[in-house]
Amino acid sequence: MKKLSLLFTALVCGTCAFAQIPNNSFDTWTDMGTYIMPNGWDQLNATTATTSVFTCEKGMPGAAGPYYIKLTSKTVPGFGVAPGVAVSGQINLTTYQPKSGFAYTARPANLTGSWQYMAYGSDQGSVSVLLTKWNTALSKRDTVSYTSQALSGMVMSWSTFTIPLTYMTTATPDSAIIVLAASGSTPVNLSYLYVDNLAFSGTVTNGVTAINSNIADAAIFPNPASNRITVSYNSASAGPVSINIMDLNGRTVAKHNVAATTGNNSIDINTANLAKGVYAVSISDEHNTQIKKLVIE
Repeated sequence: MKKLSLLFTALVCGTCAFAQIPNNSFDTWTDMGTYIMPNGWDQLNATTATTSVFTCEKGMPGAAGPYYIKLTSKTVPGFGVAPGVAVSGQINLTTYQPKSGFAYTARPANLTGSWQYMAYGSDQGSVSVLLTKWNTALSKRDTVSYTSQALSGMVMSWSTFTIPLTYMTTATPDSAIIVLAASGSTPVNLSYLYVDNLAFSGTVTNGVTAINSNIADAAIFPNPASNRITVSYNSASAGPVSINIMDLNGRTVAKHNVAATTGNNSIDINTANLAKGVYAVSISDEHNTQIKKLVIE
């Protein structure tokens, strides 16, 4: 089986805005004949059903209410390990990439809910949120907010969580996509993630997320890029700086440690080995971090 890539592609969304996340408590499911699926959420059961293996199941009882979503990475005979993953929209079953989300027109401060999870070996799942807005001038989607929360350690009983969302622009989005993943890029058999009672909370009314301190004026060019980028930034003091390029599943795909000098700094980074898609670039000193969006074409 192909490995599931959680890089976000262009979203195809409806025109009406939902007040909250569709089927956020996973209480409504549809019987598809050979498998069941949570309404409003796509997963890999349609692909694995022929082997009677199901990575997305209806758990009961929920943290509150009758049901919850039960995601488990499982070995599929003849294919390998299929990740336990669900997307609030649709998954392209040819490329295994999320291809659609749901209409959403707010700037929430947090994603909240209840979860249980455990990973085996070096596997690590995640919960990711992407808010975008259609750019009519360029005929593409702009990232308004992107956040990926890695699942560290383990939570063996129902626990509430709050994930603060990071904003890259001041725009109001028109669509949202949420990815629940029991595994990382190399799924391990039986890693699991159970989720219930998802909700957006709070409001970010202005500006982008304030996360910079000594590091200022960070920029990436060219952007979009192909084979090489230059990352520039202004540092208030000399010291070590880490520049990480992360895919939209929160996995670090390139890392560079440099010694910054006071004032203007820059570093050239080879990106020829990166697949086409959207990435987040973090520029971090010992105090705080700036995050910039990078597009590889």
